[in-house]
Amino acid sequence: MATTLAHRMRPTSLKDVLGQKHIVGENALFSQFVKKKHPMSTILYGPPGCGKTTIASALANDLNIPYRLFNASTGNKKEMDIIIEEAKLSGELFVIIDEVHRLNKDKQDHLLPHIENGLLIIAGCTTANPYHSINPAIRSRCQIVEVKPLSQDDIILGLNRALTAENGLNNAYQVEDGVLSYIAQLSSGDIRYAYNCLEISTILSEDSLITLDTVQKSLFKANAQFDKDENQYYDTLSGLQKSIRGSDPNGAMYYLGKLIEAGDIESLERRVITTAYEDIGLANPNACMRTVIAFQAAKVIGFPEARIPIASAIIDLCLSPKSKSSEAAIDAALASLAKHPYPAPNYLRLTPVGLEEDEKYNYNRPELWEYIQYLPDPIKKEQFYIPWMTSSYEKALAENYRRILKHGRTNQIKELNKKQK
Repeated sequence: MATTLAHRMRPTSLKDVLGQKHIVGENALFSQFVKKKHPMSTILYGPPGCGKTTIASALANDLNIPYRLFNASTGNKKEMDIIIEEAKLSGELFVIIDEVHRLNKDKQDHLLPHIENGLLIIAGCTTANPYHSINPAIRSRCQIVEVKPLSQDDIILGLNRALTAENGLNNAYQVEDGVLSYIAQLSSGDIRYAYNCLEISTILSEDSLITLDTVQKSLFKANAQFDKDENQYYDTLSGLQKSIRGSDPNGAMYYLGKLIEAGDIESLERRVITTAYEDIGLANPNACMRTVIAFQAAKVIGFPEARIPIASAIIDLCLSPKSKSSEAAIDAALASLAKHPYPAPNYLRLTPVGLEEDEKYNYNRPELWEYIQYLPDPIKKEQFYIPWMTSSYEKALAENYRRILKHGRTNQIKELNKKQK
């Protein structure tokens, strides 16, 4: 049966792996696994085509131990039981788990004790960030290893190997200058994509010379490199948020364009609305509200027209004044709580015990409310909220805040309640 060029060029030993010197180089983790014949369970994460499954199978080959493949999306418990029984017979088994982030709780619970006792050594492979997507119980039993996108030089090296290797194109084709660089540039670090481009070019070529024109016919567009489940998707969302924070509408439009291709309006909505309240916040609350409304409109319209209200909202956020004062305030309060979780003062409790009527919070005296001490006594002077003076709106809030701080607050409720209306 004919196989693809990408499949034929898959390395079978760590020494043939392209790039990834931090994993397979001399004295790197996987090289030490082989040298000391002491592998451990790992999670390999990174974008498509960077070699996660290849590295895992090459490690098993170099260790000269049997391995099995299990796909977390399609594999069932019966397949898992067969693998576990095989491991019990042989004493240990190396298992490569593709899309490990899709393991449901039932499958995880089934695997965990066997990973724990070393019966199964797993190499979980995923395009998702394991710190976001993989159950902590699995994570804590594995070494987390990032597999990075290949450099253009790595891609060119791989393409040159494919042209000459006996199991590749076996010197049947030559390429014009610049062809391999062109493929590498558009592959976004994905060697599988690059091999496929080269293979399609051989099909389109009229003779044994692959020209730039032939390659351009085979590449309908650059490799976008992600879908909504992959790590680069979150990197692109991060690029969008940082562009908004840095007041760069051009950068924001670039990353928005990439995200629109993924078509995941819900994730985009969550990130942009979070950004609005996190980075613009009290400097321009109306922009935050307009962002919510823009996404409501976008979901009614749907893509491709949904791009218009979303772009409008994002440019508004980019060029708005910024304030992270509300985020800083809640984070400071949470940090204080982590050290000293004091209870609310008795007079603030829903049903205060042991207080006379005039010692209780008075619901009918609104003019006294801003004079009451609300923080527990040990931290009564804490100021979690520090205004950012970046807009006229927050400056007005800060002026009111300054007035309240000036007259101070008290926990002497009885004395306060004695004040005349």
